[in-house]
Amino acid sequence: MTIRPLIPTLLASLLLAGCGSLGVNGPTKVEITLAPTQGSKVSGQVQLTEVDGGVLVDANVSGLAPGGHGFHVHEKGDCSAPDGTSAGGHFNPTGKAHGHPDKADHHLGDLPMLVADANGDAKLRTIVNGLTIVGKGDNKIVGRSLIVHAAADDFATQPTGNSGARLACGVISSAM
Repeated sequence: MTIRPLIPTLLASLLLAGCGSLGVNGPTKVEITLAPTQGSKVSGQVQLTEVDGGVLVDANVSGLAPGGHGFHVHEKGDCSAPDGTSAGGHFNPTGKAHGHPDKADHHLGDLPMLVADANGDAKLRTIVNGLTIVGKGDNKIVGRSLIVHAAADDFATQPTGNSGARLACGVISSAM
């Protein structure tokens, strides 16, 4: 028996096994369009990419007042209410208190704050640990929504961080 013909088969098997969490066509990704709520001019695009242990959030939002704005995954994938309240509360399957995503206690839907420049534009690129896009269990976020709030998130006030009105909403729908 010769080993040489087995090497390509073994390499192919290892490559496929290593791509299991990525899916056949690469990483699991979702594109979300943030649409303004009634009376708001805030809009944007967010790309979510599942990575090892969490989700990479790449957000570009415009039409904001300069400064900080709360940004969260909300429990329902429904942006039909004029004020965005149909999205429900923060996504919190673990029942923890609201807090900064870098701290031990926080809602899984608590994201780092969006900070708008003098032109009202905000960019955020961060990995949020513990979330999955379409994975198994309670941590998956497909079927939920993203909300941009009017005020800065204080990461302390319960249950919302005192982030104020909902300025934009986008449903996290099926992965690409």
